[in-house]
Amino acid sequence: MVRAKSGPDKRRLILDAAVRVFARQGFHACRVSDIADEAGVAYGLVYHYFASKDEVLDTLFLERWNVMLELIREVDAQPLPVREKLGAITSFIVDSYRHDPDLMKVIIVEVTRAANSFGQTHLGQIREAYELIGEIVTKAQEEGVFKPEIEARFAAMAFYGTIEQLLTGWIFGLRPQGEEHFERAKWLVVETVCGGLETSVVGEASVS
Repeated sequence: MVRAKSGPDKRRLILDAAVRVFARQGFHACRVSDIADEAGVAYGLVYHYFASKDEVLDTLFLERWNVMLELIREVDAQPLPVREKLGAITSFIVDSYRHDPDLMKVIIVEVTRAANSFGQTHLGQIREAYELIGEIVTKAQEEGVFKPEIEARFAAMAFYGTIEQLLTGWIFGLRPQGEEHFERAKWLVVETVCGGLETSVVGEASVS
């Protein structure tokens, strides 16, 4: 006998369906009924779990973003060189795209780049990511690894901006994809950012 899906399972089913619909049609072009059709559930059931499609998008963003924030905190708490810390964060984001490209497309296109709507709504969470990465940069500056004259917040924005542009390139088919390309992209991000931030002493040591 096939068992009916439980409440939490139906909620997850709706969220997963919304990712596909938002990625395919765009958030503003789709309707709640499109999400219901994609999930194979009654129209009213979506409203049972979510007040609106806005709340669905909010939930999708916050779920993934909060996981990333926690990952950054965990990485920063470890006694690792700054390159390894930034490398771990880069790996998490690149792997998130590799395993669920539709979700990452929705987060980038519909939230973090939507300055006048959802990006503004979630400015606090977005700023928190910059601040956490900025703290990693500040510690590296205090250790003499990174140049002190580059503001930590600017460096954090450059780091995240590099990753966001990389994801955008994949989303719009501007960069090749595949395991080899994903792994190389991780190295490119870290090398590009750290190479510009490291002091000459550290740079000379890495070359020798």
